[in-house]
This record gives sequence, C-alpha cells and structure tokens, in this order.
Amino acid sequence: MAHSVDTGAIEIADERLRPVAAGATPLERLCTGARWSEGPVWLSEDDSVLWSDIPNDRMLRWSERDGMSVWRDRVEFTNGHTRDRDGSLLHCSHGLRAVYRTQPDGSGQRIVVDRWQGKRFNAPNDIVVKSDGTIWFTDPPYGLIIPEEGHGGESEIGDCLVFRFDPHTGSIDPVTDLPIEPNGLAFSPDESILYVSDTSAALGREATGNHCIFAFDVKDGRTLANGRKFADVSPGVPDGFRVDTRGFVYTSAQDGVHIFHPDGTRLGRIPVPEKVGNVTFGGAGGDVLYITASTSLYRIRLATRGV
Repeated sequence: MAHSVDTGAIEIADERLRPVAAGATPLERLCTGARWSEGPVWLSEDDSVLWSDIPNDRMLRWSERDGMSVWRDRVEFTNGHTRDRDGSLLHCSHGLRAVYRTQPDGSGQRIVVDRWQGKRFNAPNDIVVKSDGTIWFTDPPYGLIIPEEGHGGESEIGDCLVFRFDPHTGSIDPVTDLPIEPNGLAFSPDESILYVSDTSAALGREATGNHCIFAFDVKDGRTLANGRKFADVSPGVPDGFRVDTRGFVYTSAQDGVHIFHPDGTRLGRIPVPEKVGNVTFGGAGGDVLYITASTSLYRIRLATRGV
C-alpha cells in the first residue's frame, strides 16, 4: 500500500523551479522489497511501472490495482528499459551483454544487438529511442566488474562507449568515448542535445572518476559534437535521469532527485530517503515522476510532463 514519506518539501535553489514544485503531491513510497532498483519504464496500457531488481535478476511490476509483483525472473540482469516506437520494450542486459526486445507482456524475446565489429559489448546499461527510430545506449563495465550484477568477464571492446544503432540499416556506431563510464542518457526535448552521465566515481573511486553529466550537440541526428561538462552531481553519482518538456533534467543522486536547468544551474532537489538509481515520467498526464531508489519504488506528481 502506498504511503507518504515525510522528507519535507521540494528544496528550491532557483526560483525557476517554483512553478514545477507548486502543488506537488507528497512523495509516496509505493512498495519495497528489492535489493537494488533501476531502470523504471511506464506502461500506459495497464497503468503500471516495470523496473529492474538487478542483484535478484528479476523485473518487478507495480500498479495501483495490483500492487507489486514479479513481472519476470531470470532476465539476465537487466538494467535500463525504454519503449520503442512500435510499443515494444527494449531492455539493456548485463548478463547477455546485449540489448534485447520483448512485447509488453514479456513474450517474444529476441536480441536486437549484441556486438560491435564482432566484439561483445561490456554490459549495456541505459537506453533511449530517438524520434527517427534509432536506438542509443551506454555500455559501461558494471556487469563485468560487479559480481551480483552480471556474469563477470573481460571487456572485448577495451573501452566504454555510447552507441547508436540504426535498425533500418543495421549499422552500429560509437558516438562518444568522452565519459569514462557512461551510464544514464536522455535527449533534450528538441533532440538537439544528448545528455550522458559518467559514474566512474562510483565504487569508491571518487578521487579518480567522475560524478557528472556531459552534454553533446547532436549533428544531423547521427553524430555528437562539442562534448562538455553539463553538471556535477553530489553526493553520489548521476546514475539515470529524465528530461521534462521545459528541458529540466531530473537526475538520480545519493540523497534524492536533483533538478537542473538546461543552462546547467542546479534548480533544487526532491529529497528521497534511499539512494536513487533512476527515474521515469508516467501517469495518464505524464506528470508523475516514478523513482527507483535502492529497495523501493516512489512517486511524486509535479506540475510538468516528461518528454
């Protein structure tokens, strides 16, 4: 049963956030019982949220009507998910070292892409679909180096890259190697900018890694240019994130969801009592932010909509 969590009001550091926070509902914890929650995706067909419980190698489902249930188990350590343009689900799998597709009911599983130049990916992590149908995803090492999040192994590519896959031509191309360990990613509302987080400061590597989001200009819908640091996120790292119609970036952090303006200004924070892994917008109006945080799924309604 959902219940409100007393974390205080949304913290406003910049007045440009106030219209979004005005009238926001209290943060609710919808359910708990996972080990590490990641990759939420909204299914409008049955008003439900799916997300990954990576160490338990399962995907969970929550709806207002049914509560929490196990949607599928033995899912090969999925992490991020998104909807393709035809409504099917795309899953990033640490275990398969691949992106695979299912239907919303879990049927029809098939590999979409699992290699570049004949070499297996590391551990695809998060994924977005551009309006032209191309599939963009990150490939950090976590399924190789974290025992409870994959089968382990060595990198065949020898680097951690962001890839663009064109299902119409079958071409798979790296678009940047700037982030040391690319993780979350999302386009700006007009798709002129791609944001990519770098979580290489995780796992006790604060002195040598990054905890930032990079921004890139998207050229001709295919390539990236002018990579620059968009924002540092602390405490913790910016794992997964989403963008709203204003262009505001809502990113995970250790102490909640941090919100940034497109100019890089930190606008404020939604306090969450557990370490946040990822977020997604959903609900009938697209104005509910669902938050996967450690053991639990949370939600808060805002005066904005996701793109």
